[in-house]
Amino acid sequence: MVKRFFAEFLATAILVLTGCGAAMAFTFAGQAGSAAATVGIAAAFGVSIIILAYTVGPISGGHANPAVSFAKALNKELSWKEFGIYCCAQVCGALFGSLLLAMVMWAWKTGVSGANGVASFFFTNTGAELGKTNFMGYMLATMAEMGLTFLFVFAVLGLTSKKEWSALAGIGIGLVLFGVHLVGIPLTGTSVNPARALSALIFSMFDGKDVGVKFLTLIPTIVGPFMGAFAAWSAWHGFYGKKEA
Repeated sequence: MVKRFFAEFLATAILVLTGCGAAMAFTFAGQAGSAAATVGIAAAFGVSIIILAYTVGPISGGHANPAVSFAKALNKELSWKEFGIYCCAQVCGALFGSLLLAMVMWAWKTGVSGANGVASFFFTNTGAELGKTNFMGYMLATMAEMGLTFLFVFAVLGLTSKKEWSALAGIGIGLVLFGVHLVGIPLTGTSVNPARALSALIFSMFDGKDVGVKFLTLIPTIVGPFMGAFAAWSAWHGFYGKKEA
């Protein structure tokens, strides 16, 4: 269990460093919102999860995402105690990855935008662009995150359901995550990962701006993915029942 904890910690830290690092690099390069940025960020997340699937996957499954672990627990592939340990590891890993990223980017941008610029970046990447102004916006963002997470987790459950698919499962999951980010980045910034979203929210607080609005981003970026994971498991269970060995 100790090895699995640190595997999930490392996997989530790497996912945050590469995916959010790509987003930050495009932002500081003045290309935020461009087609190149969307494709580049989506590719960073997709390629990262492919690599993690084949490196830490044999140890812990390489979830790097509490929503995925939640679906696995519902599917009885993890006990609820293991789910709690996985979530703790993932949140700690995301925080560690965000800390390293903030330190690197702050050093890079010192004298230009400083720590406030880094904090503002994290807010713009918490996955709540649709929810900044009104209640309906938050609900739309939550529905978007739920739908995107549904697609991702349903694919994870399917591609990991048979041992003979294990050689290609990581590639398939990475491609699905790539596609999910392509669709989701223009809509919500794409969370589909409560640990990543929570770490971004915490670090966004350092600029002291829009604190109330930032807390409300917990609705789409954390509640939405868990709802999507539950819906994906329900659909999977309804279609196929217990996971095939």
